[in-house]
Amino acid sequence: MNMKPFETQSLVGVGTGIYTLPDIAEILHLPAVRVRRWMHEYWQLRFSSSAESEFSHGSGKELVTNFLTLIEFFTFYQLRQEGVSAQKIVKAHQILSKAFRTKYPFAKSNLLTDGKQILFSGEVGEIIRADETLQITIKEAFAPFCKKVEFNEDNVVKRFYPMGREHSIVVDPRRQFGQPVIGDTNVLAETVYRLHRGGESVEMITSLYALTVEQVNDAINYYRKAA
Repeated sequence: MNMKPFETQSLVGVGTGIYTLPDIAEILHLPAVRVRRWMHEYWQLRFSSSAESEFSHGSGKELVTNFLTLIEFFTFYQLRQEGVSAQKIVKAHQILSKAFRTKYPFAKSNLLTDGKQILFSGEVGEIIRADETLQITIKEAFAPFCKKVEFNEDNVVKRFYPMGREHSIVVDPRRQFGQPVIGDTNVLAETVYRLHRGGESVEMITSLYALTVEQVNDAINYYRKAA
């Protein structure tokens, strides 16, 4: 196992994404109250303490975080939906953070779960059990996670598809500071939605931004679900 120092890149900025807590709630379709509570209880207190590093910058309405923290929020939620206790998630986060020298272990690899233990993909296709012994076991991929993210060559999440990879809405920290865009463009999905809500037809919007009907409809449906 190669031991690397913890990430030294800036917390927020160009290439890392900039997200307020309302941004996270909107992108992940989570209650804003839950996002605020999780940020304070887990990332600002428990995870920050164990990693000896901060996950957010600023305070109150000015508090912002980055793309990898947003992905960890998504993963945390998926694991809770699978019935994994918050206590087990915190324990696994701490263990994996130390073992792999990363403050973002839940954005590092394909997460898996059997509802009791948290698992992730390790080297050469092995699956490492995230407990005290780091025993090796084999489990099927954590489907909801894999269907909505894309990894880079270092096995770190580089893009998030909030509607699933079959749709065109993309959250990419390298474009528009990580706000949802359409496909490979820099067109903000929110811009398309606001134009349509203001009375512009789908056909007119496709002409203005050289988009397909499917892309425009994805933007509209994405923000309708969030409303």
